[in-house]
Amino acid sequence: MPSEVSNVALRVDGLGKRYQLGERESYLALRDVLSRGVSASLRRSRRRDRAADSSFWALRDVSFEVPSGEAIAIVGRNGAGKSTLLKILSRITEPTEGQAVVAGRVGALLEVGTGFHPELTGRENVALNGAILGMRRREIQSKFDEIVDFAGVERFVDTPVKRYSSGMRARLAFAVAAFLETDILVVDEVLAVGDAEFQKKCMGKMGDAAHGGRTVLFVSHNMTAVESLCRRAVWLDGGRVVADGPTPDVVGRYLSTSFSALSERTWPDLESAPGTDAVRIRRAAVRPEFGDPSDPIDVRTPVAMEFEYWNLRPGALLNLSLHVYNAQGVMVFNALPYLEKEWQGRPFPRGLYRDTCHIPGDLLNDGTYRVELLVISDSRTIYKQDEVLVFEVRDDPRSRDGWFGAWEGTVRPQLGWETEQLVDSDAAVGEHR
Repeated sequence: MPSEVSNVALRVDGLGKRYQLGERESYLALRDVLSRGVSASLRRSRRRDRAADSSFWALRDVSFEVPSGEAIAIVGRNGAGKSTLLKILSRITEPTEGQAVVAGRVGALLEVGTGFHPELTGRENVALNGAILGMRRREIQSKFDEIVDFAGVERFVDTPVKRYSSGMRARLAFAVAAFLETDILVVDEVLAVGDAEFQKKCMGKMGDAAHGGRTVLFVSHNMTAVESLCRRAVWLDGGRVVADGPTPDVVGRYLSTSFSALSERTWPDLESAPGTDAVRIRRAAVRPEFGDPSDPIDVRTPVAMEFEYWNLRPGALLNLSLHVYNAQGVMVFNALPYLEKEWQGRPFPRGLYRDTCHIPGDLLNDGTYRVELLVISDSRTIYKQDEVLVFEVRDDPRSRDGWFGAWEGTVRPQLGWETEQLVDSDAAVGEHR
């Protein structure tokens, strides 16, 4: 990290933020204070103990520097401290300990419509936000047309913003933060709202800001957008910095640990393994078909799901059935081993078996999936285990073409397309005249 003060846009040193949980203490009347004066010292001691027990550190000992003109991502799970950090850097809240030194003016978009007065018009709110940022009226007026054009609210610019839709407020709020010439642009989950065109414009504008020498702090759960915009990322977990470095490295570590606990599970002891007196599960795993098992899975990755199990009854006719659900609880598919050639339809001797289900690439949409395992014998379910596996499928920016919104649908296959010209343009127009 750079050490020259002139090149540092942000310096965070030992930053911590503590919140007090629970309700405020009720007030005491004067008579209560007089009558309880003897035990006042004891009560104060107890209150201090309760305060220590009920305090919560949203951030603790966070330190990093950001050079001027760098786009940096802040990643982490919900509750990791990302928004608290941005609020401190934006001077919305004060830290409990440590310091954050910000060089220059900060334009922040932390929530849709933050800083807007609902009774004021769009025009008036643009002027108000510019004034809050310390900009002169001439500066605000010189950018006004660009702001309104980017936000697409020309017809409603003199309408109170309380009548705007959430998408309109988001577009105008981002335009104000992006076009007013602040030194540092702070954006928290701007891609969570708005349509595909707006999201693409936002990413382009943030890229332009970074390339133009402005510093950008970007918080998002969309790792494709993070990797497209930022070369460096800081990973927060439990209010502390877990990793700080090149974005692909940090994002890879973050995603690989998010669901690793349920991507492979083993029960080596037959007696305690889940199951029944007919069958018991020894191991379940989901991994990339090729490469290292710890490699992340993206929408193009062929996937193998493996299940090892003990058959405890000689001559059993067994099948495994897999129900794969997305994060919304919709069953994406049900897989059965009908095409398996070695054991399908044959009686199983007692022993240990492994079934592998192969899922082709370019099928699953990005998101979180959970797998329900059913063991079928003689056309009936003899054992069922919900959420035997949970795994994450990452997005792939190569198929995005600059758009970072949610890709609709439970699956996301890459299907063949053909386009052919039937008639040239002049002839086609001539036919309809």
